[in-house]
Formats: sequence, C-alpha cells, structure tokens
Amino acid sequence: MDGLRIAKNGPLNDRAKVTTDLATQATISIVLGLSAFLTFCFLRPRWTGLYAARKRQKNDAAKLPDLPDTLFGWIPVLYKVTEEEVLASAGLDAFVFLAFFKMAIKYLAFVLFFCLTVIYPVHRNFDTSDELPKLLPNTTAPITRMFRTEGDADDGTPPPINELISTDYLWVYVVFVYLFSLAAIYLIVNETKRIIRVRQTYLSTHSSVTDRTIRLSGIPRHLRSEEKIKETIEELEIGKVESVMLCREWEELDELVRERTSMLRKLEEAWTAHLGFHRPTAMERLPRDRPQNNFQETDEDEQSGLLSNENVDQAHVTSYVHDRPMTRLRFGFLNLQSRRVDAINYYEEKLRKLDDKVKEARKKQYPPTPLAFVTLDSIAACQMAVQAIIDPEPMQLMVNTAPAPADVVWKNTYLSRSNRMTRAWAITAIVTLLTILWWFVLLAIAALLNMDSIRKVSPSLADALEQHKIGRALVQTGLPTLVISLLNVIAPYLYEWLSNLQGMISQGDVEMSIISKNYFFTFFNLFLVFTVFGTASNFTQAQEQLGDQLRDLSPSRISWVLAQALGMLAPFYMNLIVLQGLGLFPFRLLEFGAVSLYPVYLMGAKTPRDYAELVQPPMFSYGFFLPQTLFIFIICIVYSILPKGELVTFFGLIYFVIGSFIYKYQLLYAMDHRQHSTGRAWSIICHRIIVGLLVFQLAMAGQLALLTALKRSLLVVPLFVGTVWFGLFYRKSYDPLMRFIALRSLHRDDDADIISLSQSRFDTETEGGRIVDTSEETGLRFINPSLIVPLEDAWVSKKQADGVNHDANGGGEDSV
Repeated sequence: MDGLRIAKNGPLNDRAKVTTDLATQATISIVLGLSAFLTFCFLRPRWTGLYAARKRQKNDAAKLPDLPDTLFGWIPVLYKVTEEEVLASAGLDAFVFLAFFKMAIKYLAFVLFFCLTVIYPVHRNFDTSDELPKLLPNTTAPITRMFRTEGDADDGTPPPINELISTDYLWVYVVFVYLFSLAAIYLIVNETKRIIRVRQTYLSTHSSVTDRTIRLSGIPRHLRSEEKIKETIEELEIGKVESVMLCREWEELDELVRERTSMLRKLEEAWTAHLGFHRPTAMERLPRDRPQNNFQETDEDEQSGLLSNENVDQAHVTSYVHDRPMTRLRFGFLNLQSRRVDAINYYEEKLRKLDDKVKEARKKQYPPTPLAFVTLDSIAACQMAVQAIIDPEPMQLMVNTAPAPADVVWKNTYLSRSNRMTRAWAITAIVTLLTILWWFVLLAIAALLNMDSIRKVSPSLADALEQHKIGRALVQTGLPTLVISLLNVIAPYLYEWLSNLQGMISQGDVEMSIISKNYFFTFFNLFLVFTVFGTASNFTQAQEQLGDQLRDLSPSRISWVLAQALGMLAPFYMNLIVLQGLGLFPFRLLEFGAVSLYPVYLMGAKTPRDYAELVQPPMFSYGFFLPQTLFIFIICIVYSILPKGELVTFFGLIYFVIGSFIYKYQLLYAMDHRQHSTGRAWSIICHRIIVGLLVFQLAMAGQLALLTALKRSLLVVPLFVGTVWFGLFYRKSYDPLMRFIALRSLHRDDDADIISLSQSRFDTETEGGRIVDTSEETGLRFINPSLIVPLEDAWVSKKQADGVNHDANGGGEDSV
C-alpha cells in the first residue's frame, strides 16, 4: 500500500531533547566510570590485600598468572587468561557466568550489524510512526474509524490513519523478529551443548565425596537409623554405601556452640584489652587468613590452655600491659544487685563450663529427622540413585544430589517439612506485598519522565527545568536512572535475607532462590510495571493535547497508546544502560562497598580474630549480579528492531564487553565465591532469555497490529508458538544434563563421541582435578560441625602472654 508521506517536524518526544539527554548522561557516566577506573589502576598494586585478596589467600588462584604492578599492564594479562584457567581456578559457576557474557556479546554484535546496515536506514527513510500522535489533532475522522477496511466507500471524508502513513517498511519487523529470535535460539543451543560437554567431562573426572553423595529425604520412621538406611540402599544393588550421615535434632548442641563462640569472643576482647594493641596502618600488616585447625579431635585439643595456639601471633599486639578489665555481674531479685569481677577470670570460667556442656551434649543421642546424606562408593552409583525413583510411596525416600559439605546449612536440616512449606508460603506472600510496594515507588519515578507530572507537583521547578536543558536532562533522565540503579543495589540484599529465611538445605539452593527473586524484581517491576506506569504518564499528556476529540476513548485508542510505551521509554532505557555500563560498572572494580565500610569495621575491630575476618576476600554472589545483566540483555532484545534500537543495542554491547572484563577480574583475583553448585545457573539464564524472546515477539506483533499491519502481525504467531515449544523442549532435553552426570560420561575413554579434556589445565593445576568441596570445619565429611569442631582457644599472642606471666608475678595469668 502506498500511503501519503508526512513531512517530519519531529516526534512527540523531541529528537533534540533525546539527543541532549543522552549526551548529558553519557558525559556524566564516562567521567564517573573513567575516574573510577583510573583510581582502581592506581590503587590496585598498593592495596593488594583488597584488590588481589583471592589471589593471595586462596590456593585455587595461586597458579593464575601474576598481574604486573604497572598502571595498565595488568589488562592484557587478564585478557589472555583462558577458559581452562577460569575453570581450574574459579570452577563451573564462574565459567558459566562468563560464558553468558560471551554469548550476549556474540548476539548483540550480530544484531547491531543488521541494525546499522538495514533496520536504521529503513526507520530513517520510511518510518513515520513517530508522527502519528501529531496527526491525531488534525484528523476529523471518528476514533472508531482509525483504520479503513475493505468495503468502505469513499464518502469524501478525510482518509483514515492507515492511509496517511506508509506501512510497507513494516515487513522489516516480520523478517528480523524471526531472524533475531532464531539467532538467539541457535546461540542458546550451541552454548548449552558446549557447557554440557565441559560440565560432564569436568565432573566425571573427579571422585570427591560430594560427587558420590546423595541427599535422601522423606525417610519413614522405621528406617531412621544408619544401619537400616545402608541396608535399604544396598538392596537396590546400585553400589556399596561407604557412610551414612543421618541428620538429627541438634538444636540444643548448635545453640551451645553458638553460645560458646560468643563467650570466646568476649574473652578475646578482655585479653586484648589487658595485653594492649594498636591499630595497623596498612592492610598488609593484618593476618590474611585464619589459622588452620587440625580437625582430628582429641582430649588434648579440648583440654589445652587458652593461649596454646602457635599461629595466633599478631603484629598489632604490643608488649605493654594494661590493668585487667572488669565486668559487672548482676544477680538477685530482678538482677537489681551487682558487683564487679575480673572479666578474664569470669569469661574463662564461663567458657570452661560451656566446654563441659558441649562435651556432654555431643555424647547425647538426638531424635533422627527424615533427612540423611549417603555416600556411595562410586559416582555411577550416585547418579543411578538420583536419576531413579526409589520408593513407590509418594514423598518418601526422595533422592537428590547433595551439596558440598561446606554448603550445607545444618541448622535447617532438622526443620520439619511443614515448617519449610510454611516458610516458603510466607516468603511468597511477603514478596507479593513487596511487589505491590514497588509499584508506588516506580510510579513516583515514572512521573519524573513527564514534565506535566512535575508541573502538577511543583510548577516553579517545571518552569526552571524548561529553561535549563541540562538541568531538565539530569532530572528527567539522570535522576530516574540513578534511582533505578540504586534499587537494583538495595533490593538484592532484601531478597537475600528473605531467601535465607526459607529453610533451604544448602547455600547453593539459597543462591538460586536469590537469582529467581531478584530477576522477578528487575524484569517484572523495573521493566513491565515501569513500562505501564511510564505509558500512563505519557497517556495523560496525550489525552490533554487531544482535547475533546479523545474524550470518548475506544479500546483501540487505549491499545494504541499502550503500544507506544516501548518507543516512549527507549530514551530512559538507553540512559539506564549507559549509566550502568559506563558509569557504575567501573566502581565494582573499586569494590566501593567494601572500601567504604572498611573504616567502620576497622573502628569496631578489637581482637586478632576481628582483624583476620576484616581482611577476608569479599564474597561474590551470583544472585546479586546475574539478574541485572539478564534484565539489560532482555531490554536489548526487545528494542533491537524498534526505532532507536541501534543505540540500545550499541550501548548494550558496550555494557557486556565492560562487564565481562570486570567480572573476570573479580572472580579470578579479587572476590571469593562458592564453586560446587556445578553451573546450575545456566538453565536459569536460558529460561529467562526464552521469556525475553516471548516478550520481544509479543511486542513486535502488537507494534505491527497497531500500525495497521494486521496480517503481518499474525505472521509472528507461529514464531511465538515455536518459541514456547522450544522452551518446553529445552526444559525436557537439556535441563537434566545440567543437573546430572550422564553414565556414558563416566566411561568416556571407551566412547569417541564424548569430548575429553584430559589435558586441560583444570586437571593439572588443581591437585589432579580435585574439586574444592571441602569445609573449613569438617574437611571432606558430611557431618554437623558442632559435633566435631575443636573447642578452639582464644586468639591471643602467646609471646606477649608469656611476657605477662613472667612480669605479673602470678597475678592470675599463671593458670592460663
């Protein structure tokens, strides 16, 4: 159809304003990001205790290449670190996380090429959809006659809207929604196959306790003993049972151990106050890791003196002695009476009594729970158990893969199933309430995007902003994007707290829950809900401009205004990506949170233990960072074909290039992270991308339908159905291989189809490929630490304590 072309006088959202806003945001972001990056380059060789904490303290990172101390010399060295080195040092989770960035870079580079060579020229020369709002006030045709249908007679009235704009260019939407969707599906399948091959080979080459252990839940009462569980599993004839750890109701013991830990810290504070200390002037002077305990518990260990540890000498303890500290002991009716006693003697006596209680509690027999960790003699036996149905009764003898010993949350192992279900439903209700609460916050932010909304609240502010373009850009683009970015930082902490309350058995499960909750927050609230609110704001503006002609609104008109939401909010999302990628990403290199909180923690640090904990590497949580990157990627997908999509895609590509580099440094050199959740996040990533593709296709179909290309919009329906089918197919065919180890992978030497990585660095640089699944407290055993952890001594300098004993003439310290 050849339509009447309309001279371009600028869309409703002035292109000059959009350009000014984007230039202002880009300038601010580049200045912020560049200053943060240069500051990091300057501080990195000077604050190695913070910016190379993982490299210095963790054996897994010991064989990574050393980074030069020059200003920029570390960049090419980091770039040359291979995937095998990432796998060897950081594990499958880091490998999968960085693989997502590489996949996103490939996809966005592919999309950007067609955006610049085909889509942008088409929009520039043929797209008149931006002029539709300006056309409406001059249109006398009724709203119900927006579109002329076949059979309508030409009665002399002005032509309807579908004859005033050209729509032939809309075939671009149909072609590229198919091309970009199929490209994304191809990359998902191709990358998933690669990760599965690496994962299967990586896990099948190891035989750690974790890989040979199953988590058995729903154990009936008559089987709740180690002997009966062992007999039941071996009767299945899948393998021999090496050990059984039947979880019991250890709440009393765990509480005693926690109380003892608290009392031990009080004793350490008293000794430090007595021996004296000074604050270190550099982080390198502090202990970089806690002394390693020998976990073979003996009577000698538990009866040793409080100052017997040879490894607790601290540089900050001085040789001078203060008066022995005193503490106030309250007693009598309502604790109204009190007297001051020697703090060291008091805490030592309390600690001795708690030691006796702990020893007695360890000898008790506690009621068993329906949960056990069963270690088999081979990985094959373990995998056959987890991939089979053991018992014909529902919810009974359910088998799942076990987390690493260090990842088990032992306090949740004795929670009942009803308790966990109650917690889960309660947390779901709280998340729902929070979602509603976020709506009001987002409504206030969306109001900043509309000058008329600002005028209603503060006319003087609106007048001032209209006179100052840069000020208007800061308020209407910079401030909303900054608030959204702050929400992205704050909300994950809230959802992490909620996830830890759900009673999950392992920290890996908690991590997956955090990813899901934070993704729901970013995608549903910050994308879908915010788009609706942003549309509502622009809808009010459009209604006031159209006047009486639009008072009788029809459903088609409302749908048209909602369809403009993505186009209207394109500048906002561009500015958000620019701020996140160019402005805030470099601040993650600085570990701004850890640096800003360090002086606070330093002021509160008193004992050697406090200082040792102060300089531990910060923990990298995938649940904090992965949802936001998925959110940015989905925005890039949805906007890829729309006007200004080339800018969104371009800045999205920059975001992922910078992000892959920054996260690679943090995962390898700076931050610690759990390694044995075996890359489970990849399935979550792929399913969320598929959801993003469905939103993309719906948006394009709606855009075509509301721009009069009804038949072309129907052509997107088969693609939508095919994507839904692919999501189900992926869940059925690929997800199991991301959860289990295929039995053929365990015998890959006899099968040429299985790719072998026997010569890779992870096999030669990590003690023969051994996965790091040990616990600092239990070694390789699945056992509650409260049962075996040594009753450790106070961390006080033995050398200084000996000096006190010789000089104090028996002033109470000789018994120590």
